[in-house]
Order: sequence, then C-alpha cells, then structure tokens
Amino acid sequence: MEARPSYDEYFMEMAQVVSKRSTCLRRRVGAILVKDKHILSTGYNGAPKGMKHCEEVGCLREDLHIPSGERHELCRGLHAEQNAIIQAAVFGTSIKGSMLYCTNVPCVVCVKMLINAGVTEIVYSGDYPDDLAKKMLDESGLKIKRFK
Repeated sequence: MEARPSYDEYFMEMAQVVSKRSTCLRRRVGAILVKDKHILSTGYNGAPKGMKHCEEVGCLREDLHIPSGERHELCRGLHAEQNAIIQAAVFGTSIKGSMLYCTNVPCVVCVKMLINAGVTEIVYSGDYPDDLAKKMLDESGLKIKRFK
C-alpha cells in the first residue's frame, strides 16, 4: 500500500495548480491560506479585476529590464499572497492563525501584510530574491519552512 501524502504535499500541490491561473509573463505564483487543514482562500499573481492582463498589454518591468525582487510598484499585477488575503477579506474570512502555502517565498510587501493579518506559518517551495523580506521574517517570529 502506498503511503499517504502529507498535508504539506497536498497543499503545495494545490498552490501549484492555483499558480496556473497566473497571468504574469515572468513568474507564475500560487498561494493558499489554510487553517485547521481547511482551505480559507487562494490567490495567484495577476492584474486587478477588470483590468487588462500583462498577457494582453505586455510587461513594463520586462521592458524596463527591472530585476526580479525590485520595484514592485512598477507592476500591473498583485502578488498571489496579496490576492489570497484580499479574497479572504472580500468573503469575510478571518485568516488570523492560518498558514500560507506558496510556490515562492513572499516578498517584503507580502511579508508585512502576512504579519499584520496574523498568519503564523509559511511553507514555500521556490525562492524570491528579497533580502529585506528574509530579515523581516526572522524578526517577526513567523515559522517558515521550505517544502522539499
């Protein structure tokens, strides 16, 4: 009999599936907020509702040769973690005490939002080049682990 996958495996696989909805031309990211083994919210990176996606209008960051992890404000899209937080808020779901499963380690902007939203743990699979995010995560006391 085959061993059952762990919850981390299930939720990371789901985050990978959610990332397929991304409309970003540079990096597809998926995020899931979970509490007590229950999915509260999902998010993927892409333009706000009703706005044209990068797939339609191109990528300003690519055109300006902006390296990954820098100048987040010059992007049409929201990050997957931001969209997961926003989706929870829209539907009135508290994410305090939840865990984030994400295909990438969050950037500093997302880290600050996750801290203030009361997320207690982050499980991620891919890296993101943001040293300040790593410093703030260390200082915050949030549990963080790389999924292998």
